[in-house]
Amino acid sequence: MVKRRLIQNLSVNTIQLIVNQLLGLGIFYVLSTGLDKNSFGQINLSLAILLAVFNILSFGIDQLVIKKIAAGADIRSLLSIYIFHVIVTGLVFYGLLLLDAALFPQPDQLYSILLLIGIGKLMIFFSTPFKQAANGMERFKLLAYMSVISNLLRCLGLIVFALLHRLTLLNIIIIFIIGDVTELLFCTYLFARSTKIPLTIKWDKINYFQLLRESLPQTGVVLITSALARFDWIFIGFMVSAVKLAEYSFAYKIFEISTLPLLAIAPLLIPFFTKLFQQKDNRVAELKFLLRAELIVAAFIGLLLNLCWSPVIDGLTAGKYGLINVKTIFILSLCMPLLYLNNFLWTIYFAQGRLKMILTSFIITFLVNVIGDILLIPFLKNEGAALAFLAACLTQTIYYIKKNDIDELANVWQPLVACTLAALVSGFLSKFLFPDNRLMAPAAIAFYLITVFITQQARLSDRKYLKHLFNW
Repeated sequence: MVKRRLIQNLSVNTIQLIVNQLLGLGIFYVLSTGLDKNSFGQINLSLAILLAVFNILSFGIDQLVIKKIAAGADIRSLLSIYIFHVIVTGLVFYGLLLLDAALFPQPDQLYSILLLIGIGKLMIFFSTPFKQAANGMERFKLLAYMSVISNLLRCLGLIVFALLHRLTLLNIIIIFIIGDVTELLFCTYLFARSTKIPLTIKWDKINYFQLLRESLPQTGVVLITSALARFDWIFIGFMVSAVKLAEYSFAYKIFEISTLPLLAIAPLLIPFFTKLFQQKDNRVAELKFLLRAELIVAAFIGLLLNLCWSPVIDGLTAGKYGLINVKTIFILSLCMPLLYLNNFLWTIYFAQGRLKMILTSFIITFLVNVIGDILLIPFLKNEGAALAFLAACLTQTIYYIKKNDIDELANVWQPLVACTLAALVSGFLSKFLFPDNRLMAPAAIAFYLITVFITQQARLSDRKYLKHLFNW
């Protein structure tokens, strides 16, 4: 039963992510090719600001709610407190935006875009309690339905307007708002119908402030990660230009989409690791296998991303975003194995309750990224932002490895180095030996598979660990 449920959860979550990423890619493609770079950059700058703000306004409660529900806490009480929190903080923030617009009228188009798109993102923020509760309950099928609706409507709407040649900035914003409002209504209805949990909004002073106190270390993490996630976008948009942001955001978005396997497994790991450490059963051999498998996939995707980038992207965007982003995507792809390892170790530490240590790691990571952006972006522009992000990821990896208290996981850096080097060697060797693009990718894949087996990152004996993993 446990094995069947794990496979089902992973399958449902993977399908949801694939659908969402495909829809997101469709949205991104229509916007990037249908708008000029300046307008595309302004939309992305507005989205970056709103994403950072609404992530900060969660105060870290979202992750704590998942953990508490997975550990058996009262879902109805937690959900009521969480709904109260998002409504109050979301309305206060948007009220301040409106007040600022009334008192200090902004002459540029950016603030108008921010206000309008903010309506939709506020609705998405209101829907988060239902999604996080479904995650904590491990109702991943329900979560999949709730997560897809907005992107589906936006993608279809944009395609229709593009075919009708009515893809204006105003029409795009209206489509975004309609999709986000629909998601809130859909999430509310579907969650109530599927879980039969009464939806109430109740002011519970004692439990609310208790939840805030528990989430305080995680609040710091959220503040840092939110700024870290989009600080480079915001800095490029304000300090360089909207056009350069359009180019960087395109490369970064494709990089994000390429982390699909990580996005598929990450939501499963929090409740999974929480129960594992509650039972004091580390099963280290299977954990090491899981990490090696993740890193093999991460480095492999980075390899393919670089081999296919320029010919594919330039062909799809009429030369707008391919060749100009070759260096940027190469640097970003080096971050991919680091992100997988960081997420793996973060989940372990979060399940262990080491929130203060996690907060410290994110403060250090944030400082490295911000200092790197400030020093590098003015001179290297988009490549500088990518280098700063790489330095931040590497710093976090080193910190997490040093703070590891499971002796058997002390050498987790070895598969990281081995898989990354295997991808780099395979890529450079295939380009050197096979200038023809049709032969380059197959050769690189063959070299990579041979290398990971030679370095014993992949082994025939791993089949038993795979079996044990699905029997947890």
